[in-house]
Amino acid sequence: MTAREFGLIHVYTGPGKGKTTAAIGQAVRSLGAGMRVIMVNFLKNPNSSEFNALNRLSPEFKYIIGNQEPRGFYWQLSEDQKKAAGQDYRLTWGRVKEIVDRHQCELLILDEIMAVIEYGILTVDSVIEIMKQSRKAHIELILTGRNAPTEIMLEADLVTEMIEIKHPFKKGIRARRGIEY
Repeated sequence: MTAREFGLIHVYTGPGKGKTTAAIGQAVRSLGAGMRVIMVNFLKNPNSSEFNALNRLSPEFKYIIGNQEPRGFYWQLSEDQKKAAGQDYRLTWGRVKEIVDRHQCELLILDEIMAVIEYGILTVDSVIEIMKQSRKAHIELILTGRNAPTEIMLEADLVTEMIEIKHPFKKGIRARRGIEY
């Protein structure tokens, strides 16, 4: 395959479970084809179990965690904690730009990027600019998160919506290590 065949934009969105899981599945497939993968996670912290497994795929698979310290759900944070998280996410965004500019991978995953937009930390326009730059650089790009803005879905080449039909949280079953995190 030539570089021209790469550079499509994937969006995995919706209220259902499986957006990050789908992105990691694509990453494994890409690794199997000899591609370099970088996953940038904006909301999760280092306690998420997938990072333990992903360490084993290094150096072809690298990940960057946007949270510089473990934090709970963004919407549960105090205003000071939200401000600190926002600073972390903006620093991480700078790294994303560098990754694209230096073509450091063939597949780039921006995990939970939609929430960072929804919380007003990044703009839709700034994300669309990275989408366009990734396309020009022939970097396959995956964006995940609930509530993808219409403008991002229109710019994407593939959009998959995860629909929640049934979820154990509704029965009072809390997030389980190794399954939900």
